[in-house]
Amino acid sequence: MRPKTDEHEKLDVLLVVRLSKLEKRLLLRRSREEGYRTLSDFCRAKLVKRREIRKVEVSEEFVMISKKLDYDLNKIGVNLNQVAKAINSNQIYQLNKADQMVFQQLLQELRNCFSILQNYMDMIE
Repeated sequence: MRPKTDEHEKLDVLLVVRLSKLEKRLLLRRSREEGYRTLSDFCRAKLVKRREIRKVEVSEEFVMISKKLDYDLNKIGVNLNQVAKAINSNQIYQLNKADQMVFQQLLQELRNCFSILQNYMDMIE
């Protein structure tokens, strides 16, 4: 469940600014180039002088490893869903040795993924 937003952090006040179509396109392009998720985030950061979002350049190796990790994590999720379906489809289901082995392998894969991601995060900082 999503944590509750503090009262002073709620974004509940609307500010209307009129722009030309060209100005809006320029702002959208600039916000994407600077790595902001939304135009609102970009405008808030520029208007209120919040902490800037840093754009981090990564190597081709990092991109390849990230894609492989994404693929591996997806496979792990598929395996977990299959195990959950098997457990939930039977009224009484006991985990056998094969199930325990699968869980051990999944846990090890998750640890490997986390370790690789942590190494890259350490390099970024």
